[in-house]
Amino acid sequence: MRALLLTGLSVLTLTTALTACQPAQKAANDDVVTEATKIIKETDANAQLDAWFETKFMDGVRRYPQFLAQLGIKERTDEWNDPSRAFDLEELDQTRQDLEELKATFNPEDLDASHALSYRLYTEQSEDELAGSKWWHHRYAFTQMFGTHSSIPTFLINNHPIDNVEDAENYVKRLNGIGTYLGGVIKNSKASAEKGIIPPKFVFDHVISTSENIITGAPFDNSEKLNLILADFKKKIEKLDLSDDENKVLYTSAINALQTSMKPAYDDLIAEMQRQKAVATDDDGVWKLPEGDGFYAYRLKTMTTIDLTATEIHELGLSEVARIHEEMQAIMTKVGFEGSLQEFFKYLQDEPRFTYEDSIAGRDAYLNEATRIIDVMKTRLDDVFLSKPKAELEVRRVEAFREKAAGKAFYNQPAPDGSRPGYYYANLYQITDMPKYQMEALAYHEGIPGHHMQIAMAQELEGIPKFRKFGRYTAYTEGWGLYSEFLPKEMGFYEDPYSDFGRLAMEIWRAARLVVDTGLHDQKWTRQEAIDYLTTNTPNPENDCIKAIERYIVMPGQATAYKIGMLKILELRAAAKSKLGEKFDIREYHSVVLDAGPVPLNILEERVNDWVASKG
Repeated sequence: MRALLLTGLSVLTLTTALTACQPAQKAANDDVVTEATKIIKETDANAQLDAWFETKFMDGVRRYPQFLAQLGIKERTDEWNDPSRAFDLEELDQTRQDLEELKATFNPEDLDASHALSYRLYTEQSEDELAGSKWWHHRYAFTQMFGTHSSIPTFLINNHPIDNVEDAENYVKRLNGIGTYLGGVIKNSKASAEKGIIPPKFVFDHVISTSENIITGAPFDNSEKLNLILADFKKKIEKLDLSDDENKVLYTSAINALQTSMKPAYDDLIAEMQRQKAVATDDDGVWKLPEGDGFYAYRLKTMTTIDLTATEIHELGLSEVARIHEEMQAIMTKVGFEGSLQEFFKYLQDEPRFTYEDSIAGRDAYLNEATRIIDVMKTRLDDVFLSKPKAELEVRRVEAFREKAAGKAFYNQPAPDGSRPGYYYANLYQITDMPKYQMEALAYHEGIPGHHMQIAMAQELEGIPKFRKFGRYTAYTEGWGLYSEFLPKEMGFYEDPYSDFGRLAMEIWRAARLVVDTGLHDQKWTRQEAIDYLTTNTPNPENDCIKAIERYIVMPGQATAYKIGMLKILELRAAAKSKLGEKFDIREYHSVVLDAGPVPLNILEERVNDWVASKG
């Protein structure tokens, strides 16, 4: 209410109006002036906090050159992030100092609701960051899912534009800096290994293969095909309309940097991965690591943002798998299939009509159909949302250099300035792993109304600090993605029963994650036991199951966030609908969920409860 008042009246206008009142009204006016003074104080505190957050956010961003590039800010464009432990410790000290400054400077009671929430989120995030520093070495530096080895080319191709000669020269400087940058991460990996923290043996072949792929093509061999980074550089500088001599100088300098900095760094990485592989074991869960139980408990709390034990999550997963199996059997009966659910799974895997042709044309057809699905959904968004993202969305195929090791699908956020759209990446390496009947659910999850809608809208929110716009809470973000697979069912999509089965296939995939993640990291399941559970209880092909289990092994706890987040969003929606009856508006509910940006699930629950109370 106070914010609305000050929208219509400036502080000066309000103060002048109040002090011009007649003496006969003095007693009443004293109360009003007191209220006005309080309003002014709170407004000042809110504005001061906004400025403080902006300063701290930008100071932080400027310490990370690659984050600057992701935000479309052309500063430090010739540098990489500092991967050293020393830098990490400096950042922790800065976090500690900033947190002390926040508490000493601002009182939450002086802030409006939105700013008080920002204060709370910043405080909790800072405290979590400080607490999590204990586990710095427990994070595997290189895996098949993530690591500097694969992020270097991805970053240069997607986040380093070349609009002029200086940009091109800075691209080359970044190439020359790869040796130091990647070398620093290799040093971290060695330090973790010395503490007994080494990924399972299967990880190393993936990292080595991806690294070898990255250093193939000219100038690294006699191939007629250019290396992916050199090809990107060449394509970008050719758009600058430079003279032949200028082009030659830039091109030659890039080749030299690739040969003298990049190649030796990747050779060092491959050698280190081979060394660690020789001593690695086939134990997969983090229970094998020093204080592994404590690390896994930390990961579960961080990923889910609620207090659930590994045992509770495991039991929840088993219950959800059983429920979804029943819904699957109903669809199986509907389409007239006679046999067991596992036989139906096998039928879906083997039936050619459910997959695209294993060819360039087949993969192009997949991308075109995924784009069409999203375009159709766009036409229905007004039915269930009050706001929509401004940023565009593009469907892309995962690049060849990383598609063998990368996940099934993922999303890259757009540039805040609109210079780059959001990307829904589909991994079409093995086309049989991307069946047609799962296309709808996957497109809704990664694209619209899923990740693109939530993440792009968060970036575009006004009136909240940047750390909230660009923040992430896995249970919230992935819970929304999974909820976005279910929502279209209520909107009349999934008309084909096989497509609806695909939705359930995607949901049971997330439910089974609760079982296998806790099985691996808490109950000491082997990799094969976890793979067998997925192949038995989900319709996904074996290769899909293998890659998934390998992902869960190197990202402990992360996979549990999806289903837990979805269940919380549905639970809160059901409770709100029950209490509000005809007053419940699905569009308003979605605004309550999205309009504050990413938040932990306990805070999401508070927001929904406050909204329900406000409509009572």
